[in-house]
Amino acid sequence: MAEQKRYIIFNKPYGVLSSFTDPDNAGRETLADYVPVPDVYAAGRLDYDSEGLMLLTNDGKLSHRLTHPRYRHSKTYLVQVEGIPTDEALDQLRRGVVIKGGYKTRPAQVERLPEPPDLWPRRKPIRERKSVPTSWLKITITEGKKRQVRRMTAAVGYPTLRLVRVAIGPLELGDLPPGAWRELTPEEVQTLREYVTEAAKRRNASRSRRKRRQQRQQRGRSS
Repeated sequence: MAEQKRYIIFNKPYGVLSSFTDPDNAGRETLADYVPVPDVYAAGRLDYDSEGLMLLTNDGKLSHRLTHPRYRHSKTYLVQVEGIPTDEALDQLRRGVVIKGGYKTRPAQVERLPEPPDLWPRRKPIRERKSVPTSWLKITITEGKKRQVRRMTAAVGYPTLRLVRVAIGPLELGDLPPGAWRELTPEEVQTLREYVTEAAKRRNASRSRRKRRQQRQQRGRSS
């Protein structure tokens, strides 16, 4: 009998590990404290001090396609930063910045929000300095280096204070409260499958074009 596929979205609170066990046995909260569903695993991770959308599933093929960096799936975050970023700083983020290890990030979509988003209070309030204002950005990236968004905003001089993931590809967090989870609807599952399938087709088409271009160049050099 085929295993029933499960697709769950979870709103991870601040200070919760994005795994079902604590590898350090330090007594920290894990997904197991919130999602009593056996044999599902996180499709991608979210930092301990970050919040928001996670997808949990036992569909290994979909999880691989959704998380492997070669497919360049989008992830969208609401980001509270220290200070008011200049237009130049935002343009730097859009073009790509060099972060830890000398890696230059891919171009990102970056938008300054005119008002703070309507979010739940974080269980541990952010550190604030009365002399330094804060502001909110909406950032969409297509890669997932460790602590990437935090390192991106720090690279342009505006440290991240709070980070909330609100979308993974077509999946949106919506009004799901922190610590809550729900099964995806059949329509959401279908949309997600179509999304990863189309991404794979685009990648394969791009590889084919690149291969044909290289072959033409080789023939040109040998003629």
